[in-house]
Amino acid sequence: MNHSIYSADRMTHLKVVVVALIAGIFVAGLGISARVNSGEGYTQTAKVIKAGKPVAIGSSSATAVR
Repeated sequence: MNHSIYSADRMTHLKVVVVALIAGIFVAGLGISARVNSGEGYTQTAKVIKAGKPVAIGSSSATAVR
């Protein structure tokens, strides 16, 4: 058994490439399946926030409307 990638033969390099390719496809497939099953899809909805009545707060004679 050879423990160095520099002095490995052609078949060992091929095995490393195949294992890396399979792992990459697995990770990409996992990411795509997690994104597709998110539930919300690609639609966006606008949420409207309406302001309430103004409130006057002050500790002096001048009032500040916030």
